[in-house]
Amino acid sequence: MPTKRQQGDHAEAQAERWLRRQGLTTLARNYRCRRGEVDLIMRQGETLIFVEVRLRRHAGFGGALASVDARKQQRLILAAQHYLQRHSWDGPCRFDVVGLDAQGVADWIQDAFGIG
Repeated sequence: MPTKRQQGDHAEAQAERWLRRQGLTTLARNYRCRRGEVDLIMRQGETLIFVEVRLRRHAGFGGALASVDARKQQRLILAAQHYLQRHSWDGPCRFDVVGLDAQGVADWIQDAFGIG
């Protein structure tokens, strides 16, 4: 049986492939800093997208998208700010969440939350 990390890595790769088929371009995977991590950093046209990938086996826990709570959002925001400080980007940015269920069906929430 794969470890939780291996399952997460597989889900991230699956989400990345799916997003690439939707026309996005991958800029970074698993971008880490001291305060957080972003699973995927992608580009769609002139928009930079910070993507959180969530895998949930049972919808009874609220589903993949419900698991991105305020604390997780804050960690994503801090990691995104770190990335932006180190890379030149003048265009718009957003946070997306891709939820995968046990069958690998993707639910893509664009602009899932803001910095606000």
